[in-house]
Amino acid sequence: MNAFAGYTVRRIRREDDAALAAIIRRNFEQHGLAVPGTVYFDPELDRLSTVYLAGPGTDYFVLTAEDGTVLGGIGYAAFPLFEGCAECQKLYLADGVKGRGLGRALVGLCEEKARAAGYRSLYMETNAKFAVAVALYRKLGYTEIDRPACVNHAAMDRFFLKTI
Repeated sequence: MNAFAGYTVRRIRREDDAALAAIIRRNFEQHGLAVPGTVYFDPELDRLSTVYLAGPGTDYFVLTAEDGTVLGGIGYAAFPLFEGCAECQKLYLADGVKGRGLGRALVGLCEEKARAAGYRSLYMETNAKFAVAVALYRKLGYTEIDRPACVNHAAMDRFFLKTI
């Protein structure tokens, strides 16, 4: 069965930026994490398409409803602390589609695309308050690791790595 049946997944476009930023910020607000040290305050959050379409080795995939409504997405970019590693980034969904296996499917897609781009492993970081994400990463075979020497978002407290 196709996990994305009834939905479309495509590369990010500039017109997706505002909807994605709103979905991501809403998730942080719901978990009490609309604080400095999270992506919530990143200036790039309002222009994700510019970040992810900037060049090779990075990409972002948007999940939409059949009518084109943006429902979430996932991306990856090089993570220089580990050789051959990309960071799986900004996996967030709108409330109305959570619990349908779409997060799992998006992680699978990210793994596939990052592998095709030449990466050998994926790194993820999150906060314990995103308990569903922590459980998902563990279920998908990500190993929890110690906090890396360089973390972009100081409020993150859970770190994962997986060979892809």
